[in-house]
Amino acid sequence: MQRLTVSLRGGFERRQGCLVFQFTGQLDAYSEKQFITYVEDVLLANAAPLVIDLNKIDFLDSSGLGALVQTAKKCTDAKRSFALVGNARVVQTVKLVRLEDFLHLADDLRTALNQLKA
Repeated sequence: MQRLTVSLRGGFERRQGCLVFQFTGQLDAYSEKQFITYVEDVLLANAAPLVIDLNKIDFLDSSGLGALVQTAKKCTDAKRSFALVGNARVVQTVKLVRLEDFLHLADDLRTALNQLKA
């Protein structure tokens, strides 16, 4: 994983034909720009479906949600499949603002990968 900001690290790998991004730390107003830039740079070079795994994220605020929405919108516009996986805090935040369907929230990574393969 590479350091994107002081509070956010990220990386990606190919798994079952998908790009799986994993992040640790905080996805917030301080790190949203670096998150978006990192994900978009990888997506420009790869056409595979995308899973964002936020299981190790400690904190997600409205700016972080905005970054996820922006990423999901770009995937939708490009007709690229997309899914999100997160820990209980992330899931609670996403559901609180009723974005679980738009962000294609999956219960776990295996479920997300299976949904994208189908």
